[in-house]
Amino acid sequence: MFTVRDEQARLHALGYNPGAIDGLRGPKTRAARTIALRDRHGHNTADLFHHSGLHRIHWHWTAGAYGDIAMERRAYNGLVDRFGNRIDGDFRFEAQARYQVGKAASHTLNANTGAIGLSCDAMVGAQERPFRPGNAPLTMDMVWELCEWTAELCHAYDIPVSRYSTLSHAEVQATLGIKQRFKWDITWLPGMSGPEDPIEVGDRLRAMTLEKMQELRFAA
Repeated sequence: MFTVRDEQARLHALGYNPGAIDGLRGPKTRAARTIALRDRHGHNTADLFHHSGLHRIHWHWTAGAYGDIAMERRAYNGLVDRFGNRIDGDFRFEAQARYQVGKAASHTLNANTGAIGLSCDAMVGAQERPFRPGNAPLTMDMVWELCEWTAELCHAYDIPVSRYSTLSHAEVQATLGIKQRFKWDITWLPGMSGPEDPIEVGDRLRAMTLEKMQELRFAA
C-alpha cells in the first residue's frame, strides 16, 4: 500500500532522517524506520501511518476562472473560492488512500495515492514569466481558508505540517522526487511582486497552517 518513497517522506515528516527521498530502501531508510517503529510501538510500515492511509496534502490552484465547474470538482477533493468558501470535490478524502482513476481525485501526476488535493479556484490566464496574475488572482481569503482546511485535515488524519507532508504542487518534484510538468502552483501569493522559490512560499503556507492549528487547539 505504501511505497518506499511514501515511507521516506513519512519518516521525514515525523522528524526522522531516512536520507534522500529516492525510493530506495538503503541503510539510512532502514535505520530510520527501525527507530520510528520503536518510538511509536509499531511492528510494520503501516504502523507509521494513519489507519485511513492518508499521509499528505497537496496545495494547488485550478488555473480557472472564479466559480467552480464539474471538471475542477472531479480533479480535487476540495476547492476554496475567492471569498474563502469551501466547495467539496466529487471524491471524498478517503478515496485517495486506494487511488484509482475515476474513483479518486487525479490532482498530482503519479502522486495521488494517499494525498488529499486542495485547490484555490483561481488564476485563469496567469503567466509565470513575465508574471501576470491573470483575471482571477488568488485572494487572501482563499489562502487563509486553504490553510485552515489543511489544519483541520492534519488534525483528523495525523498528518504533520512539514515540507514532506503538506506541500504545494510546485514543491512535489523537488521534495518528493516525482517528476511534474512545469507546475508553478503555488509560487505566488497576494502581495508578492511575482513568483518566488516554491519551498519558501510553501514555508509561508505551512506557517499559516500552524497558526490555524493553534487557533483550533484554543477553540477545542
